[in-house]
Amino acid sequence: MPRPTVAQLTYGSCTVIFSTLAMLLLSQTSSGPGVAVIAIAALGLGLLVAMTVPVPRPSPASASAPPVRQQAQPEPVPVPVASVREPTAS
Repeated sequence: MPRPTVAQLTYGSCTVIFSTLAMLLLSQTSSGPGVAVIAIAALGLGLLVAMTVPVPRPSPASASAPPVRQQAQPEPVPVPVASVREPTAS
């Protein structure tokens, strides 16, 4: 099983936090069983959101093509430069 991506963890965690707060504020419950039901519902919703986040997949062209090896570049050959004397003014 592949590991979850950072986006999946982020979206799932934010969904759990915000949906829990929203449901607690809207329901105005303060009983233990009510809070537990809301927490379980928020966890389920967060899991659903995390699993539906699209996962980037390698493109079909790059998956089927063999890896490209780079050829070694030839080293430049130093060219001797003849010393040029500047004419002197007389």
